[in-house]
Amino acid sequence: MRIWLKDSERRPDPEPVKTDDRKAMLVGMVLWIVGLAMLLLFIEPLNAAGNLWWLWTAVAGLVLGLIGLIYTQVRRRKQSR
Repeated sequence: MRIWLKDSERRPDPEPVKTDDRKAMLVGMVLWIVGLAMLLLFIEPLNAAGNLWWLWTAVAGLVLGLIGLIYTQVRRRKQSR
């Protein structure tokens, strides 16, 4: 197997696959919400063990998911114009 091909030997790049990235973002956000709800049920033992940062990790996951959802929505609107 050769590592380098000449331009004349290369096949053309395939067309990009159209995906709906919002679905993946929403599934991830739902999982973070479920995790946050579970952590809120056990907030006292978490605080006693010094693991309250787990709660903030779930909140950060939700915030990043929301930012990603907004980004994909804006990108999708720009592409549809």
